[in-house]
Amino acid sequence: MKKAIVYGASGLVGSYILETLLNNTNYEQIVIVVRKELNIKHPKLKTLIGDFNTLPEVVKDIHVDEVFIALGTTQKKTPDKKRYYQIDHDYPILAAKLAKENGAKSVFLVSAIGANAKSSIFYTRMKGETEQDIINLNLDHTYIFRSSMILGDRKESRPLEKVFIGIFKFINPLFVGGTNKYKGIEASDIANAMVKSANTLNEKVKILHWEEMTALLK
Repeated sequence: MKKAIVYGASGLVGSYILETLLNNTNYEQIVIVVRKELNIKHPKLKTLIGDFNTLPEVVKDIHVDEVFIALGTTQKKTPDKKRYYQIDHDYPILAAKLAKENGAKSVFLVSAIGANAKSSIFYTRMKGETEQDIINLNLDHTYIFRSSMILGDRKESRPLEKVFIGIFKFINPLFVGGTNKYKGIEASDIANAMVKSANTLNEKVKILHWEEMTALLK
């Protein structure tokens, strides 16, 4: 029986990660770190209230086996690039570092297609730097899930994103062969793939795109 900690449980992918873990018999406790209560009750759930600044104290002595990270914001929601970088880079690194100090052997990270630490584009460079810095923490297993368009209904309103989701549902079949990594994928499928991969760990560092994620669901 394992213990896991989840970051980003209030978000689209994170909420599915939490639900999937709570329903998985391999886990005895699921810890989430959120800024406010999610009004979810479950005998296996432990909720901690905190943020980037309070995290070291909040998770002190919280022993876990695995850490699932689905943190992220948008430029519209967080126009300040310094704050944006803190949420999408600094927070995941700190979360993984503290989890390792508390016994975690494996980290599962939601990233993005095209992540590249050497990119000239801010977003893809930031995602690439996040991946690389988490890999550098040297946990026993680091699994990175690079999604393209994430499909699903968000609680917050994102009109433009809804338009793109509609487009991706139409053009998804056109991505074949080497381009299938650009296919849109349901948030619930990402979550299920992450949890399933935790039961079949066979590599130290593994990067999964659409094909690898969907293969885990079969």
